[in-house]
Amino acid sequence: MEPVTLRPFPDGDGPKVAVLGGGVAGMSAAHELIERGFRVAVFERQPELCGGKARSLPVPVGGPSGNCPDIKGEMGYLPGEHGFRFFPRFYRHVTDTMSRIPYGDGHVIDNLVDTTRVQLALYGKESIELPARFPRDEEDFEKILQDLLSDLPAEMGLEPGEVDFFVDRLWQVYSSCDARREEIYETMGWWEFVDADNKSLGYQKFLAEGLTRSLVAANAHLANAHVEGDIGLALILDMITPGPSTDRVLNGPTNDAWLDPWLAYLQKKGVAYQFDRHIDRIICRPNRGRPGGEIESVQMSDAAGHTYLLDDADYYIAALPAEKMAMLLDDGILAADNSLEGIKEIGNNYVEWMNGIQFFLKEDVPLAHGHTIYLDSPWALTSISQRQFWAGYDLAEFGDGSVKGVLSVDISNWHQNGNTVDKPAKYCTSDEIKTEVWEELKRSHALDEQPLTDDMLYCWFLDPDITREQFVAGIRPGMVPETDVPISENSEPLFVAYLNTWRLRPQAFTQIANFFLASDYVRTFTSVATMEAANEAARRAVNGIIQHSGHRASLCRLWNVTEPAFAFIFRLEDHYRYMRGLPWKGPSPLARAVTGVVARGGRVSMMARRALTRS
Repeated sequence: MEPVTLRPFPDGDGPKVAVLGGGVAGMSAAHELIERGFRVAVFERQPELCGGKARSLPVPVGGPSGNCPDIKGEMGYLPGEHGFRFFPRFYRHVTDTMSRIPYGDGHVIDNLVDTTRVQLALYGKESIELPARFPRDEEDFEKILQDLLSDLPAEMGLEPGEVDFFVDRLWQVYSSCDARREEIYETMGWWEFVDADNKSLGYQKFLAEGLTRSLVAANAHLANAHVEGDIGLALILDMITPGPSTDRVLNGPTNDAWLDPWLAYLQKKGVAYQFDRHIDRIICRPNRGRPGGEIESVQMSDAAGHTYLLDDADYYIAALPAEKMAMLLDDGILAADNSLEGIKEIGNNYVEWMNGIQFFLKEDVPLAHGHTIYLDSPWALTSISQRQFWAGYDLAEFGDGSVKGVLSVDISNWHQNGNTVDKPAKYCTSDEIKTEVWEELKRSHALDEQPLTDDMLYCWFLDPDITREQFVAGIRPGMVPETDVPISENSEPLFVAYLNTWRLRPQAFTQIANFFLASDYVRTFTSVATMEAANEAARRAVNGIIQHSGHRASLCRLWNVTEPAFAFIFRLEDHYRYMRGLPWKGPSPLARAVTGVVARGGRVSMMARRALTRS
């Protein structure tokens, strides 16, 4: 059967751009393009939901993904997620885009609300709550000092001096020049950088491993010190700087509060957004004997087996994840630009799993006004109790009206045996995953004022990206030493910036004149795979098209991760040392003075205390 030739672009004068992939990167590219007079078509493989990994999922969607009844209420099915969303304050690109998406009488950015606490949950102990924002009053100020400088080290099992040492490691990243970060720390593991082998179990679990696993699904032994240090610093600086919380969440299910209004805006502006379009092949005509070439066409298919051909775009943006892009890089594309070879290695070797499971409860259990990190969890769980943030959403109008609370959980370690289920999550059935996660949650909150109990649970839902397949190909590294083992597959894993991966990551532009990349593995200021990096990469791709096409349009704005101006002098000094082949010298006297104040128990001047209580 001959493929159907697609002609999605409306009539007009602007250059035609095909965006392959309709996740955050693809939608971001479409947004910037359509507002600049380009003609845009987006092709998304999902049958009806936009947003890629950021999308909400109506429960149930069919298949063995949970045990929720198939009952649709006034507001639809129960709201599931691929994984919960959060928006740190250092995000600038994606929030700028959100500020330009109409929503009611305002914009989507108005749907972001602050959390106020971060909860640390442990087995056999009461959970610890920390402020998630700059101290707003005397109570916040005293609490952060008490928890961080006295109670917290003891509760975490940290040894004397370990907090000071970890602060010094952060200062080393902070005061190092960009060249040292990119060339030295990029090739050094975070575990090695923070000297975790020679520290206490509490230090390893909380400071070295816990945050990297829970926040970005990264193994601390493999994650590089460059990215982990940069992002860790960004989060900490968000916390200690006056202003909004470092941790913001949406005030409703992701598609309701963000993605569906975004899609409606793009379509109203003229974007042709086509669902159920799987990208099968990108056909490139390379230049003979020299780099460069041109994308001639793209072949696609749908779930029913129909095939399609797109061949009239002026430019193509591949807004696809690394593992999908790796399969599309054939000899024709690599002959035109062999630097894209690194994407294959990224897609095959540097992706991890970070997927969500929702527990729908018969009563609302807030737990904490923010995210909870489960430090003793073998599966590196994080959670948020979402109902408290969903103003305007009555859960009684979803499903059959029985649900009063939603506990949304992310699973970040799929390789370690559980406590109740003695095997890694990758080898578990959906029901076994639910059993282990629920038991880890109950055990972590057992001594809290509000524990979790079995009678609270109404139903549960696991991200349907996790599917069960039969594995017969023998032993793979990191897997149990058995053959013919049933193993789960993940259709949407997450790129993780492990050791020395920067060299593999491409720019948003390529040597193929009409071909650009927009995905979270592209080189960006943000570095780590996030919605922010995806949006930034999309802006870089659009800027490349603007510059190449000569189209009269302003370039998209880009922001580097913000750090205080006074750090510049530290970096300048270290750059001078680095260029002379000298090692990092250590924190400057000023840096040591600042960390010394913290280490001595937070003795701050009265002027500073007054400034804090006024903020």
